[in-house]
Amino acid sequence: MDGHRREIRDGGLFARNGFIEQIGSSADLPETADEVLDLTGHIVLPGLINTHHHFYQTLTRAVPAAQDVNLFNWLKTLYPIWAKMTPDDIRISTQTALAELALSGCTTASDHLYLFPNGSKLDDEIDAASEVGLRLHASRGSMSLGESKGGLPPDTVVDTEEFILKDSQRLIQRFHDSKPGSMVQIVLAPCSPFSVTGELMIQSAKLAREYGVQLHTHLAETQDEEVFCLEKFGYRPLGYMQSLNWVGNDVWFAHSVHINQQEIQVYAHEGCGVAHCPSSNMRLGSGAAPILDYMMAGVKVGLGVDGSASNDGSHLLAEARQAMLLARLRAGMMGASLSSDGSEKLFTARQSIELATRGGAAVLGRKDIGTLEVGNCADLIAINLDRLEYAGALHDPVAAIVFCQPGIVDLNVVHGKIVVKDRQLVNIDLPNLISAHNKAASRLLSE
Repeated sequence: MDGHRREIRDGGLFARNGFIEQIGSSADLPETADEVLDLTGHIVLPGLINTHHHFYQTLTRAVPAAQDVNLFNWLKTLYPIWAKMTPDDIRISTQTALAELALSGCTTASDHLYLFPNGSKLDDEIDAASEVGLRLHASRGSMSLGESKGGLPPDTVVDTEEFILKDSQRLIQRFHDSKPGSMVQIVLAPCSPFSVTGELMIQSAKLAREYGVQLHTHLAETQDEEVFCLEKFGYRPLGYMQSLNWVGNDVWFAHSVHINQQEIQVYAHEGCGVAHCPSSNMRLGSGAAPILDYMMAGVKVGLGVDGSASNDGSHLLAEARQAMLLARLRAGMMGASLSSDGSEKLFTARQSIELATRGGAAVLGRKDIGTLEVGNCADLIAINLDRLEYAGALHDPVAAIVFCQPGIVDLNVVHGKIVVKDRQLVNIDLPNLISAHNKAASRLLSE
C-alpha cells in the first residue's frame, strides 16, 4: 500500500517519534526498539481514513420517525431533536463515534459539525477527540438560511453569518496545525445549498483560502436538492458551487450522487474531491454515486461513513466492503463494463481499500498519511487472520478483509501510539461511555 502498491509478505516497519523510518522484510529491520509488536499471523495495513461524518448523530440512531423517509423529511424530523443538544452531548457523541471508528480500523476522521445549540462549540468535539487518540479534521460547519428565509432548517438551529465567520477564524487560529503529522486540522464547511446563503459560501471560501485550510460541504446528494437549486438559484448544484468560487483542489464534496458526465470532468479539471458514503446513500434512498466514472476520470475519491443517524454505524472497514458491492451493483444495473479495456473485471477489493486509505488522504489534502512508506506517519492497523470469518480465505488475505464480513481490528496505531490493542480501546472506558451515551440519547428523545 505504498506509492508502488507493494504487498510485502513477512514484512514489517520501524518507526520513531510517530514517523516510519524503515519498511520491508522483517528480517532487515532493527532487532530492538522501545516497543516491539509481534504481529505474526496478522495482516498490516495503512490506517483507514474517514472523509465525512457527523459524530453527534450517534445520539439519534434508528429514531422511529426518521427510519423510512428521504433526506429532506429525515432532516426535518431530526432538527428539533438536535436542537436540544448540550456541550456534554457533543463530547459524549464524539467519543462514541471515534471509539467505533477506531475499532473498525480508522486512524483519521473528518467530522462535519454544523449546528451548535445551547452553547455548544467545535472546541467540545476537539477536546473530546484528543482523549481517544485519532487524528481529527474538524469541520466548522454552519447553517444560516432558516425556514423564514427559504431554507430547510428551522430558525432555531441557524446562526448569523457574522458570528459564523468570526468563530471560524477563531478556530483556525487556535487549533489548525498544517505540519506533517498534525493531529488536528480545521475545515470550513457551510452545511449545504439549502441551509446557507450564497454570501456565506463566498465569505467562507475567502477566509479558508486566506488561512490555507480546506473547504467542505454536502452536494448533489438527492434529486430534491437538485430541484431546490434549480428553482432557487437557477443552477444545478455543481453549477451553483462554480458561481460561488467553490471549486478547486482545496474543496471536497460529500455524496455527489447526482452528477452527470460533464460535471465529473469539472471535478477532475478543478481538483475537487468526493467523500463517497454508500451506506447512507442507500439508507436514505438517495442513489448510488458514479464512483467508477470518478476514478476513471481521475477524480479524488475517499470513503465516508456519514452520520450515524443515516448509516446507524461508524464501521469504516464495513463501508469499504459496501463501496465495493455498490459499485458492482451500479455497474450491473447500468449494463456497463467496469474496466477501461472492455473486459468484465469488477471493482476490486484492493480498489476499495485504496479508497479508504490513499484516496481519503488525497481528499483531505494530506501527503503524510494513507500509505505505509518511509517518511509517512506510523498510522497502521493489524487484523489477526486466524479468525472464523477469514477461515478458507487465506489464499488472498488482502482481498479477504473486504470480501469477508468485517469485524473489529486487533491493533490500531496512530502516530506510533497504540489506540486499540487486542481488540480493546486503550484510552477510553467503553462501558461507562456507552452508559452515558444511552442516557443522553434517551433524554433527547424524551424531552
